[in-house]
Amino acid sequence: QVQLVESGGGLVQAGGSRRLSCAASGRTVNTLAMGWFRQAPGKDREFVSAINWKGDLTTYADSVKDRFTISKDNANSTVYLQMNSLKPEDTAVYFCAARPWGLRAGVRDDGYDYWGQGTQVTVSS
Repeated sequence: QVQLVESGGGLVQAGGSRRLSCAASGRTVNTLAMGWFRQAPGKDREFVSAINWKGDLTTYADSVKDRFTISKDNANSTVYLQMNSLKPEDTAVYFCAARPWGLRAGVRDDGYDYWGQGTQVTVSS
């Protein structure tokens, strides 16, 4: 009942910035905890960042802390991932995920019910 569409991926130089967006549609779109995950070629999907449905709790992977910022706008049912100081190792397909009425900013991918199709981020060295 929830659909997620990521956008904003592309090619960026190391040290540059990029902002990803994830637009949600369907019921309960204003009460979604949201997470960002990424998967690089040959690697498992890994947690990046998350925010609870109220938007007052956030979690970051150590690899992106102080470089990435997650935020959400419940009015337009969109979550953002601002990525700064990008590194080649940030290259991956980035997925957003949602959990209705999620109280926590969870790090487990199996804690989310809905997933977007992903958007490719490539960081050149």
